[in-house]
Amino acid sequence: MKVVVVVVLFYFTSLITISQNSSFKIGKGVNYTSKDSLFSCNLQFRMQNRLSYESIALDDLTPQTFEFRVRRLRLSLRGFLYNPKWKYRIQLSFSRGDMDWDMNKSSKYNTSVNVVRDAIVSYAFTPNFEVTFGQTKLPGNRQRVISSGNQQFFDRSIVNATFTIDRDFGVFFNWSKNYFKLKGAITSGEGRNSNSSNKGLSYTGRIEVLPFGSFTGENDYSEGDLEREQKPKLSIAGTYNYNALAVRNGGQLGEDLFSARNIHNVHGDILFKFKGFALYNETCLRLAENPITYSSDTSHFSTVQNGYGNLTQISYLFKKNWEIAFRYAFVQPYSSIYFDSNFTSVNFKKQEQFLLGVSRYLAGHRLKYQINAGINSTYDYQKAEKLNKLLLVFQVELGI
Repeated sequence: MKVVVVVVLFYFTSLITISQNSSFKIGKGVNYTSKDSLFSCNLQFRMQNRLSYESIALDDLTPQTFEFRVRRLRLSLRGFLYNPKWKYRIQLSFSRGDMDWDMNKSSKYNTSVNVVRDAIVSYAFTPNFEVTFGQTKLPGNRQRVISSGNQQFFDRSIVNATFTIDRDFGVFFNWSKNYFKLKGAITSGEGRNSNSSNKGLSYTGRIEVLPFGSFTGENDYSEGDLEREQKPKLSIAGTYNYNALAVRNGGQLGEDLFSARNIHNVHGDILFKFKGFALYNETCLRLAENPITYSSDTSHFSTVQNGYGNLTQISYLFKKNWEIAFRYAFVQPYSSIYFDSNFTSVNFKKQEQFLLGVSRYLAGHRLKYQINAGINSTYDYQKAEKLNKLLLVFQVELGI
């Protein structure tokens, strides 16, 4: 089946490439519009090839892990059909590290590899208001919504990894005008590619305020100031998500819970850019009552990751497209999931990450190489012990 899909996609790509009505631009992919203007397609692909090393401890540089792999390999198709108001988007992933390959071991709601990441159809009622139906990213924390191909470090932060509300299937709403953007969604709550859904739904709302006006292009959803904003630009945003009767310990992600829980997520972020300088900060919080769920014999546990986290990134892009960036992030669990006298084996740890990054942009985010070095730290409250590890990463991203 996979071979058939690849062959069909290759054939489709070839048709677009050789068509007289197609064009190509780095960062914008291959674009095709039919002669009768009833169909258009934009095709893009990208890959991330990564080498990384993490030590056993900061005072013991013996390797604990190496990562040598294709981290991401994506193919994206988007355009319109019949009328420019009717839009579609399809995004597929092909590398093992990009498909949640082992999720079927921990969730009965997601029992296959996740090839399909996005599959949506949208209708633009006005230039400012659009409704989308299908599976795509929820309007959550900004770093999650920013494409993994537009990150200034090798990957998103530990805050996102813990508190993201990720993708889901449902109805999405987007409205924007002047200094405001409003986004909302009503979705299943079980996450991407789920094979069933209970009676509880997920409700998400987000507001963004841009007091100095819009950023250049989509520069508010791309890390670093590659557009070199000539006037100061600022975005202040907040998201609230309520996932009723969530069945997984991360809401839309994670292992199955033994009992459904109502989960609240709150995200806030601020972004500032000016002449190559960028400052980004986001705070995420998750809360559920009675977060620890357990099997009938209390021998197994699955716990909602209650807590909060904060991320700060500061960067500067030099004139020759070298960028230096610094990240500090921490995840603080609530005591209910690391110190409960009835469930002493449930022991979530505080996490911290200090990361220095150097990136060289050869064609913006579409062709770049990145070197990151930093420290991953965990603190065990039960044992009152802290462990620091050295992290080194080299990554190349190439796409169209």
